[in-house]
Amino acid sequence: MIEDHDADFHEPTSDDPTWAETNFFGFYVPEAHLNVGVYALFRPNVGVAISTVAMNSKFVEAPWQAEYWDAQHHLAIPQPHNLRDYRLANGLSVSSPEPNRVWDVEFDNGDGVSLAFRYTALADAFDIHDPKQDPVVAAALEAAADDDTFAWGEAYAGHFDQTGKFEGEVNLRGRTYPVDCVSTMDHSWGLRSEHQGHTMSWLHAHFSDDFAIHAILDFDPDGGPDAPTDLTLSHGYVMDHGQLYGLSHAQGRTIRQGFFAKSVELEVTDSRGQTHQLTGLARTAFPWQAGPGTVGYNVLAQWRYGKDRTPGWGEIQDFIGPQHLCKIYSGDVGR
Repeated sequence: MIEDHDADFHEPTSDDPTWAETNFFGFYVPEAHLNVGVYALFRPNVGVAISTVAMNSKFVEAPWQAEYWDAQHHLAIPQPHNLRDYRLANGLSVSSPEPNRVWDVEFDNGDGVSLAFRYTALADAFDIHDPKQDPVVAAALEAAADDDTFAWGEAYAGHFDQTGKFEGEVNLRGRTYPVDCVSTMDHSWGLRSEHQGHTMSWLHAHFSDDFAIHAILDFDPDGGPDAPTDLTLSHGYVMDHGQLYGLSHAQGRTIRQGFFAKSVELEVTDSRGQTHQLTGLARTAFPWQAGPGTVGYNVLAQWRYGKDRTPGWGEIQDFIGPQHLCKIYSGDVGR
């Protein structure tokens, strides 16, 4: 269960320099196909933070081909450490007047690029380790199995996802975009190696203030670029009128262009026994490096659910470690 204090820094479990605490806020402007990501990864044991800010509306293969890309990897963590109220030297400031419910985020690069928004939660935070919320964890415990089913292990020793409302504005060198969308943020804490050791598809589809689907899935990239991949469930939920229903089953398939998702067919079953079928089509593509040791093949997708529901929007972020990618592109997978 996620509690108010989880909005703050957690006490590191060791003095390992790779202990990390993260916040990610991703949102979009559908009319412009503009996808925006604001990310910070803190390493309190060494006093530095990584922060990236990205804005993209196109299909690009390099981050500098996007409308905006800023990645800084040695920002000092302000003292005293306060995850609910901080300002970094890259121009990012974040405050949370209501822990795990409301965040106010601003960014200004001093050169014509800025944003400001308020995030307001539409449901409780979803704790991927709580068997009361997550049927996958409950089933593992019932089977007396290892309940650490998530691929990144210690990196997600603590983790929650949450769906909420983003309201604000983006200013991009004289162009102003109003922000009014439903999207998903997350917060993680634990030991996070510089080298990502596994794949992960982190995706969500938002259809209204009352209905959204979020899923964390695994896939095998060893078929190489352009090879379709099957999806298997790690964690996820359906948000329906403010209530969360954890996913118990999922199956899906991603059609790829390179390693970017071109389309996704997904079927998920929630804890009520309700099955949901949806299709996502990529409207952008952006190679997001949240840190030097990870590559996120990130797309903004337009989602369809049935015939009557209004189309939705949301991100598909497919993460693969660069060292794994080197093996794939060198033909050395399995060696």
